[in-house]
Amino acid sequence: MTASSASSASSAARCSADETDDSGLLAALLDGMDAALVAFAADGTVTHWNHEAERILGWTTTEAVGRTGLAGWAVRKEDADAIEAALAAAMRSPGRQVHEFALLTKDGHRVLVRTQSSAVRDPGGRVAGVYCAFSEVHTQMDLERSIALSEALFEDASWGVVLIDADLRPAVVNAHAARALGVGRTALLGRPLGELLAQGVEELECALQHVLAEGAPQAVADLWVTLRSEEAELPRRCWRSGFVRLSSPLAEEPVPLGVAWLFQDVTDAKRAETEGSLLRFRAHQLHRAGRAAAECPDPAEAAAVHLDFALAGFADHGLVDLAATPAPRTYGALAEGDAYDAYDTDADDGAYGTAGAAAGASGGSEGAGAAGGAAPPSGAPEAGVTGADRGRRARRGTPRLVRTLASPAGSPGPSERLSATGIPTPYVPGHPAFQAYERRGSVRTSAGPASPAGWAAARNWPDGTVHGLCVVLRSRGRTLGVATFLRAPARRPFDRADADYAEEVAARIATALDLAGAASL
Repeated sequence: MTASSASSASSAARCSADETDDSGLLAALLDGMDAALVAFAADGTVTHWNHEAERILGWTTTEAVGRTGLAGWAVRKEDADAIEAALAAAMRSPGRQVHEFALLTKDGHRVLVRTQSSAVRDPGGRVAGVYCAFSEVHTQMDLERSIALSEALFEDASWGVVLIDADLRPAVVNAHAARALGVGRTALLGRPLGELLAQGVEELECALQHVLAEGAPQAVADLWVTLRSEEAELPRRCWRSGFVRLSSPLAEEPVPLGVAWLFQDVTDAKRAETEGSLLRFRAHQLHRAGRAAAECPDPAEAAAVHLDFALAGFADHGLVDLAATPAPRTYGALAEGDAYDAYDTDADDGAYGTAGAAAGASGGSEGAGAAGGAAPPSGAPEAGVTGADRGRRARRGTPRLVRTLASPAGSPGPSERLSATGIPTPYVPGHPAFQAYERRGSVRTSAGPASPAGWAAARNWPDGTVHGLCVVLRSRGRTLGVATFLRAPARRPFDRADADYAEEVAARIATALDLAGAASL
């Protein structure tokens, strides 16, 4: 054998080996496809038939390859002409052609499939055949629905949708979630959740880790979060959240890709629900207090019962101070402060009484804010108060408030009735109790973050008090004293709804104490 012939033989062997390798690679690719595939030569002979086609129609590769056309075995004769015309059109047209056909399984059942057909050309550009990839219509529709759902969730959904990767960082964010988080959609990607949330991030990360390890929870969860902001402290928001673990459909074993976090802001509904529950509880407490007070033979004991029932879930301490009755004077002498004692009427108060009542019902009942609760500065003009009224008010002096009822400051227990010593409580001028007494309304006050440690002691309140609410005691058109409700740092400051409830309780306490005073005469 010459060298040239040996070289030709070697090249032919390599070509044969390459063709064998290419055919093996092609067979592996065809069998690994998720879609069924059948290929036809230019004369209509079946040249390729993969495993997915075998699974859908039941015909094996050996049974299918070599047949001419599909009529009579994979397609009913009535449908064969339309299918052959569509395949012929695909061979003549550029690109892919999409059709829906009814194919025939080996056991005689019809299967509706969606096909994509395209011409196969040889190296010279001539049409050598056509291939047809197909899948069951319902499978294709499920895929299309999944894609459409995914796109809709990340574009137009009314819920916030965030795709969290396995490192607990946002990977995809929809427009609603971006608005709720207060940043742009692209600005969220890859950032730790702690950079987005100031509060609630621990609960959220714990939920995400649980979903990655155990799967989706059985019910939605309400998460209270606070967005991080450098400009100002933002209010807490309640996000009703659902979680779904995402796994790769291509892996043989489920491999978590991350967690889909869906949430909706339900803060307003949650607050309305909480307020409704609170109103029902307080109404129930008032009802129970009325039933219990009705069984008390002593009206003063009934007042203590009302105070005890009011403290449950409302305040940590309760105090009741009554205005002391002035000492008897000689005949014809004017008693100083007679317009403010416990037995003065509105008719004696003149113009100031009208203005004070109006203040108690509107701005005065709001009291002081969280910064302290000071009364209007001395010397400032007051609406509805004449110069004569201000002069008479200056002659009255500060009312004397005597401690009558007090809840235990050290340990829980019923309120104690204090002995009638007549010694006034050492309140400083401008004390919230005096303000409530003069305004005939409620006054709210709080220590505030910058207040000194002795804030409660300076007001003669129990140690640890940071929020106070003073409410006037009124009965039969007379001012009897002041009821004070106090809260520790674990509770929030008093609000307008708390003041309304305290005024209702104070009216019941005042009625009982008024009855006790009348009974002692």
